[in-house]
Amino acid sequence: MAEKCDFGLIGLAVMGENLALNVESRGYRVAVFNRTTSKVDDFIAGRAKGKRFVGCHSLEELVANLASPRKVMLMVKAGEAVDAFIEQLIPLLAPGDVIIDGGNTHFSDTERRTGYVESKGLLYIGTGVSGGEEGALKGPSIMPGGSEKAWPLVKDIFQAFAAKVGPKHDVPCCEWVGPRGAGHYVKMVHNGIEYGDMQLICEAYWMLKLALGLTNDQLYDVFDEWNRGKLNSYLIEITRDIFSVKDPDTGECTVDLILDTAGAKGTGKWMSQLALDLGVPSTLVTQAVYARSLSAMKDARVRASKQLTGPKGKYQGDRKAFVEKIRQALYASKICSYAQGYVQMQAAAKEHVWPLRFGPIALLWRGGCIIRAVFLERIKEAFDADPSLENLLLAPYFKEAVEEAQESWREVVIAATVLGIPVPAFAAALAYYDSYRSERLPANLLQAQRDYFGAHTYNRVDKPGVFHTEWLELRKKPE
Repeated sequence: MAEKCDFGLIGLAVMGENLALNVESRGYRVAVFNRTTSKVDDFIAGRAKGKRFVGCHSLEELVANLASPRKVMLMVKAGEAVDAFIEQLIPLLAPGDVIIDGGNTHFSDTERRTGYVESKGLLYIGTGVSGGEEGALKGPSIMPGGSEKAWPLVKDIFQAFAAKVGPKHDVPCCEWVGPRGAGHYVKMVHNGIEYGDMQLICEAYWMLKLALGLTNDQLYDVFDEWNRGKLNSYLIEITRDIFSVKDPDTGECTVDLILDTAGAKGTGKWMSQLALDLGVPSTLVTQAVYARSLSAMKDARVRASKQLTGPKGKYQGDRKAFVEKIRQALYASKICSYAQGYVQMQAAAKEHVWPLRFGPIALLWRGGCIIRAVFLERIKEAFDADPSLENLLLAPYFKEAVEEAQESWREVVIAATVLGIPVPAFAAALAYYDSYRSERLPANLLQAQRDYFGAHTYNRVDKPGVFHTEWLELRKKPE
């Protein structure tokens, strides 16, 4: 009898193929299936040739080739396709078998599917997988949640093919996140922070280019230097590299030939929408989403540019010093972005009764994923020192870092405003910081307005209770 496989994978697009190759390379035997079965044949005859794979032309064949308890991972488009495969798999599997969704799924679908699959006697995992095609092949960051009884069954495999960090590169960027949709929620927050990081880097680039007139070679040098310090990260590294690439046909820098309209897959928008539902101010990801929306209005912007006026010019001060100020503004804004992401996860954990561990979550993002950065070690240290930390801005390291950067941060936002260079994320981060550190905000007037036009009532600072004022009766009559 043929040897049974350790792992099954459905969906052989690039991410699925790469993940399957990654799992097999860690010593596991893998059965694969794709709805278009010619892809299975091409894979087995191509990249999988000579390796420990079994190509399957039906789900029945896939399940028959798996050792019990069976572990089947879906790497298909989020949405209806996942539900369809679950329905097809349930009658083929046995109690205790595990269905895994590795797509970019909305956490609410994972909440629903976990309960449904468990009601059929099976186990379910919804896991975030971050790192793109390269991460899938070489080691992604993995954020699993769902049926907790499934974790011991997949832990060895997941941690084997996850990214590794640490001095000996033996610490996997994979650990159990929490029940039901917790894993996909954490992945969504990762993606939202990614949106914010990318927008902040783009604004730093735009200031360096427009305010200082730096060439692409000079931009390469700046980002190379930044990547050697506190900003060391995957996104800073690839940004540096981008400035060195020239188009083979024209000889011009490729980045200058790319149309300035940004795409999006929706996870940043999800985070922003859910932040509104929770009543938490995740302003950085929201501004990043809106910035992409504005970029997509290319034709309208071209028309407006011919009619609307504003300042133009270069920064007139010390150029080298201003580069350092932009770096500090970027770092302080990045701290605010992560602070907001963690506040949202804390609120979501309370709302959905998820026992999230925030320090270990930071460790999941140290390798393999898009936001991987040395910065994350500091977040782990902050939550180790105070597991109930209310906001990263209150942790000593981050508090000091922002205080040190604050003057430069403000100067950059002011200079951008004076020069007419849009920096919505820098400005949103600074506004969040100033709002969060304010003992009082003008919401007292807002509550008065609400009570005036809608009798919505208000609380007072001098005594307890709920109050309403007859504003029309007590107001000063206009002359």
